[in-house]
Amino acid sequence: MSRRISIIIPALNEGNGITSTLERLAPWRTDGHEVIVVDGGSGDETIALARPLSDQVISCEPGRARQMNCGAALAQGDILLFLHADTQLPENGLLLILSALAAGEIWGRFDVRLSGQHPLFRVIEKMINWRSSFSGISTGDQAIFVLREQFEGIGGFPEQPLMEDIELSRRLKKIAPPFCIRTPLTTSSRRWEQRGIFATILLMWRLRFLYWLGVDASKLAKMYR
Repeated sequence: MSRRISIIIPALNEGNGITSTLERLAPWRTDGHEVIVVDGGSGDETIALARPLSDQVISCEPGRARQMNCGAALAQGDILLFLHADTQLPENGLLLILSALAAGEIWGRFDVRLSGQHPLFRVIEKMINWRSSFSGISTGDQAIFVLREQFEGIGGFPEQPLMEDIELSRRLKKIAPPFCIRTPLTTSSRRWEQRGIFATILLMWRLRFLYWLGVDASKLAKMYR
């Protein structure tokens, strides 16, 4: 194998779903790629469930950006893929990443599909994918992948409590535009289901707009919680 992907999964109390996410990655571990789960202090069975299905399970101070940076620091691959614990790649997902980077791309993301069946989720998916294509900004739900050299060159994720994926995208865009893999991954719709679809849409639009205006991420994180 000429290139190795390190799949870094930040987790916090993901015992209900992390097994299915990791089991889907088993064939790629067999091919020599690695899976690193970075736990941020789970109080459930996340660590116990993840350990037999991962190459490394480590603990880190909570905070998604901090956890992903911790995982990246230990990664052995020359390609880094940041995957949320409630997100499942398409079966050929890692092959699509390798093909894109072999063609000269530097970083990218997937189109997204939400797990819920409500018709509004189909609209939300399209809006997320359209927005990302138009802006060149990717979110963590879209499984950002990047060459390790470029990731380290921009200093990794800024260790802020929210919008770390937005900021990473902004920095990577200065190097190259993202490559968009149109084969969608599936990510959990629980955020919308728990908080309400319209309430969540309005909250996220508000947070993004305020971040664009320059509001500190720490203040936005309090609003999000």
